[in-house]
Amino acid sequence: MSNSSVHAAAPRPLNATRPQGPLTGRVRVPGDKSISHRALMFGALATGRTTITGLLEAEDVLNTAKAVTALGAPASKTGDVWTVIGRGVGGLKQPEAPLDFGNSGTGTRLMMGVVAGHDITVTMTGDASLSRRPMGRVLKPLRQMGLVTQEDRDTLPLTVRGSSHLIPIEYPLPVPSAQVKSAILIAGLMAAGETTVIEKEPTRDHTERMLRYFGARVETRQHDGLTSVTVHGDAELEGRHVVVPGDPSSAAFLICAALLVPGSDVTVEGVLVNETRTGLYTTLQEMGADLSFENEREEGGEPIADIRARYSQLRGVHVPAERAPSMIDEYPVLAAVAGFAKGDTRMDGLAELKVKESDRLAATAAGLLANGVCAGVEGDTLIVHGTGSVPGGAYVATHLDHRIAMAFLTMGLASASPVAVDDTNMIATSFPEFRSLMQRLGASYR
Repeated sequence: MSNSSVHAAAPRPLNATRPQGPLTGRVRVPGDKSISHRALMFGALATGRTTITGLLEAEDVLNTAKAVTALGAPASKTGDVWTVIGRGVGGLKQPEAPLDFGNSGTGTRLMMGVVAGHDITVTMTGDASLSRRPMGRVLKPLRQMGLVTQEDRDTLPLTVRGSSHLIPIEYPLPVPSAQVKSAILIAGLMAAGETTVIEKEPTRDHTERMLRYFGARVETRQHDGLTSVTVHGDAELEGRHVVVPGDPSSAAFLICAALLVPGSDVTVEGVLVNETRTGLYTTLQEMGADLSFENEREEGGEPIADIRARYSQLRGVHVPAERAPSMIDEYPVLAAVAGFAKGDTRMDGLAELKVKESDRLAATAAGLLANGVCAGVEGDTLIVHGTGSVPGGAYVATHLDHRIAMAFLTMGLASASPVAVDDTNMIATSFPEFRSLMQRLGASYR
């Protein structure tokens, strides 16, 4: 089922109530979404066969699998293993129909980088939410490299034409964005010469790590407080076996629930703990959370660990703007947790939240206020005035945003009165097992 059809389906509200006892157990969350998207795309650009275990089988990623298949690199599943038959860098073909990315901004923006280096014309579409989200930040550098768009706008649907003669560029990122960086570096694989992205603030480095794993020459340098990432063009990637670690953004909801429900002790196994993704866990520890990384190890170039969380009394903290890129998807659930902390939690640098699946900043603040938590937005800052408890009792508007839905379904497990959300269909875009895993630990939903 595509995202478009999910969002057209009748809304499925859900109620979260305080469970009878603590949340306990050891579970695994689905594979990391960012790494899943990249494994499929890099497998398509590699020569030979790429096998993937732990791929996140949520709609966003399945739409990427359909897209690479339509571009001539078949992606299919046998047992627990996904296989991509790669066509080599620059070897993809023109699809016969538009590529529908549903609700996936990551899939769309990274695929623009893939298409840029091919002499093909591709129409890219998405659901109503994705069609409102800005693509200009990624189109600007790709146009400098040689990508052409048929329309004068920067939102989907868009028809783009790539080129087999891309121009390498040096591009300072105007705002931190792993998606923009990744699209440029992917296009740079197919340009003659060196393509460099310069960052003022480090962003997720999954693209660099995985490109090296597939055989590309990628160099990262620090200079004068800036990070520059250079990819060498005319690259050759070789098929690999990729193990996708657990998604830290999905694990966040289980970990936060354990911190809020008295007596809880939960371990989430095999989670990605790349330092560009662990801002939430750093923040929770600063708030006084009993949270630890155990059994730390490395797989496929990425660090992973088992994360253990136990019920904790939390205090408000200041979350600096420079931490935002490492936890941008986790602010809604952090805001929910902050309502239970004692004191003010101030989260700076959240401009990016305004252009996610919804205006997440406004939606988060509205949900907090509805549930009796004093909160406010000042520019790009969210301030939550925590009192140690949350009244709850509200019916939260999710605006078709999966993370808003899951954040308030987490809040409702510890609030005085139940918390309901207006729809849960779209949770399938990132975390189809959310409800079943939470209930396995002891959560109460109806």
